Amino acid sequence: MSTVGVISLGCAKNQVDTERMLGILAAAGHEITNQPDEADILIVNTCGFIESAKQESIDAILEMAQYKQGGKCTQLVVTGCLSERYRDELREAMPEIDLLLGVREYETLPRLLGGKQDAPHCGPKSARILTTPRYSAYLRIADGCDNRCTYCAIPLIRGNLVSEPMEELVDEATRLAEGGVTELTLIAQDTSGYGKDRYGKPMLGELLNRLERIDSLRWLRVLYTYPDTVTPELIDRFRAGGKIVPYLDMPLQHTEDEMLLRMHRRGDQAHIKRVLDYVAKTAPEFMLRTTLMVGFPGETEAHFSAMLQFIQDHPFDRIGAFAFSPEEGTAAATLPDQVPEEVKQERLSRLMQTQQPISRARNERRVGQVVDVLIEGIENDRYFGRSYAEAPDVDGKVYLERADDLIIGSYMPVRLTRAEEYDMIGKLLE
Repeated sequence: MSTVGVISLGCAKNQVDTERMLGILAAAGHEITNQPDEADILIVNTCGFIESAKQESIDAILEMAQYKQGGKCTQLVVTGCLSERYRDELREAMPEIDLLLGVREYETLPRLLGGKQDAPHCGPKSARILTTPRYSAYLRIADGCDNRCTYCAIPLIRGNLVSEPMEELVDEATRLAEGGVTELTLIAQDTSGYGKDRYGKPMLGELLNRLERIDSLRWLRVLYTYPDTVTPELIDRFRAGGKIVPYLDMPLQHTEDEMLLRMHRRGDQAHIKRVLDYVAKTAPEFMLRTTLMVGFPGETEAHFSAMLQFIQDHPFDRIGAFAFSPEEGTAAATLPDQVPEEVKQERLSRLMQTQQPISRARNERRVGQVVDVLIEGIENDRYFGRSYAEAPDVDGKVYLERADDLIIGSYMPVRLTRAEEYDMIGKLLE
């Protein structure tokens, strides 16, 4: 059997594909390595969402191709979003690639690369090998997307929304919990739309009901909720659950109705305000996260200034921001009134400068609170971890003053003593 190394790029949804790929390959008898120079076969699972991600994927392919010259590697395989979208172009431009597979073809790897064909439990969900810490995992509840945002290439790459059957998700979550996972993060392109295609209506609440019954799960976190399907009822459902952390990730992309219309985003500013006002009034403990885009075609200085004012009037704890990237095949790529690149970058910088003191002020509100912290490691002789308020991979950390001999993956009560812009400092309770 061969030794296989896999490089995973892009979002957590792609990471789940990588974990399933690793599981299938291991079940087929291949040995897995994280050292490229030890691999007979190297697989790059690519991202193709925006220009910078595409460039990162191409750079990774070229870097791994070098191991075919001076290393053990005899086969270079490219999978994922970039190869789904640009298969012919990659084949022509990069002869170093031996095998190109799209986003739903990785299950064919054992047949294409050799290995045991009759491996037991070789389905992609049951065969998953986690690349996250053993106590935390992502549960991808759907793939694809029915929202046709004018800037987004995801439906071109992954197609329409396909929700996973609820029974299969509960089985997968149960297996993960039995393997030691205590924190489960639900992801999809549009998590709050889960079930619309399969059950005729959004079923996220019912799925959460089922997952909460898994005894050894401690935290359930939901990312990527689409604004128009976030309602006071959904907020109430999050609050009612003992295991659902009070954390709302609601990517807005913009706050101004004219821009939302141009982006083909459902919902309007009035709805967004209703949700945020409801959270502020009834659930002030909620952590609020969003994503905003600057420089979309037609965005004027007035639109941008209004967005800056909005985030000051309706503050978010965390904001991820990016500049519009014209993706071929999307409607926005050919819209008039494209914004010059230097203007986009200047607005991106101003947005983050505006958010920085807001983030710090929101963190300052937390000083004095006692929270459970999931211990994750040691950095500069200090233990660090995350509370309910920090999602894995995207948010800050909680650093502990003077703590000894803590178990990684354990939950410890911590009093928050100091706030920084993105991180918190805390003291272990006796």
